[in-house]
Amino acid sequence: MTRPSILALAVSASILLSVAARACPVLIEGVPADRLKALSRGVNADGWIADPRSAPPRGLLLELRKAGMTHIRLPVPADFVMPRFAAKAEIDSRLRTVDAALKTLLGLGYAVSIDLHSGERFNALHKDDPTSAMTELKRAWTELATVMQRYPSDRVFAELLNEPDVEAVQWQGEVRELAGFIRGLLQQTTLITGPVNWQRADSLPGFTPLDDPNVVYAIHFYDPMVFTHQAHWDPSEPLHDVTGLPYPVRADDPGVQQLREQLTALDKRKALAMVDRAIPDRGIDKWLEPAAAWQRQYSRPIIINEFGVLKAGAPRDSRLRWLAGVTAYARQECWGWTHWELSQGFGLADAVTGKADRDALRALLGTR
Repeated sequence: MTRPSILALAVSASILLSVAARACPVLIEGVPADRLKALSRGVNADGWIADPRSAPPRGLLLELRKAGMTHIRLPVPADFVMPRFAAKAEIDSRLRTVDAALKTLLGLGYAVSIDLHSGERFNALHKDDPTSAMTELKRAWTELATVMQRYPSDRVFAELLNEPDVEAVQWQGEVRELAGFIRGLLQQTTLITGPVNWQRADSLPGFTPLDDPNVVYAIHFYDPMVFTHQAHWDPSEPLHDVTGLPYPVRADDPGVQQLREQLTALDKRKALAMVDRAIPDRGIDKWLEPAAAWQRQYSRPIIINEFGVLKAGAPRDSRLRWLAGVTAYARQECWGWTHWELSQGFGLADAVTGKADRDALRALLGTR
């Protein structure tokens, strides 16, 4: 497909969701406006802290910054900075990597959110022994705060815990305690947190905002999963068998019909059921409306700090259309957004050139 037709598809979603720029539908209070602006357009730099050798090239970071990106979300694997799971030497090494990443990113003009990204060992502890889990969370944030205190509080933010994997009632009590603890360490820092259940938009209505006004609320968006995670890397997943599914998912789309025929012939019943459940497509606005309603109720700022489409199986024009639609909705609601992710399976970087995919960037930024 030629470049003009791809761009037309990507931009069309933006036009449908937001015909013209308009004022924020909800008056947001508490978080300084310059910080919300800094969080407005970003990308996740996953893998950097886990393996410093995977740090994104400076040229790519500079290219994205010049294109209009303002924010980097920096996942820090929780298991690597918690004394229960890591030796002091390993923790110190990870903290040095965080410090080096902050120097690089702030030097390029980015704002950065430090995301404590839970792993399998911490998640198991969190479910089995909440008291010990809270101790580890506080220890990890004590370590991270020693690094973050060296940098301006209006440029470096603290995300309490990625996708807390516990029941909503448990997390609601824990998040208040944890936020209060971190506030004691980082008095002026903007905090970021969100609900359970993979931080879905439809989980936010069950989450009560904190009394602390300097907090941004984060949701993650990958719906419909059968589209965004088709050609899944795990062969045991039914999503692994889905490839070429277009977006939006419509019963009369030849691509959808062909895929259904293939799955039927191969007797891939679970995958076929997932495709059928996505018909007819609900639309991005319907998926995200629960979060918008929550914001209208509480007047608190929201960011979609994870969203993306796995590139392995999705039609390129459909991926661009979906990305454009998500960020158009975010602009409509005056939410920030942070694409998942930079250089891996969902990445903005082209696998061959290592440079940013210009069409994906245009789709995200809503530019023609």
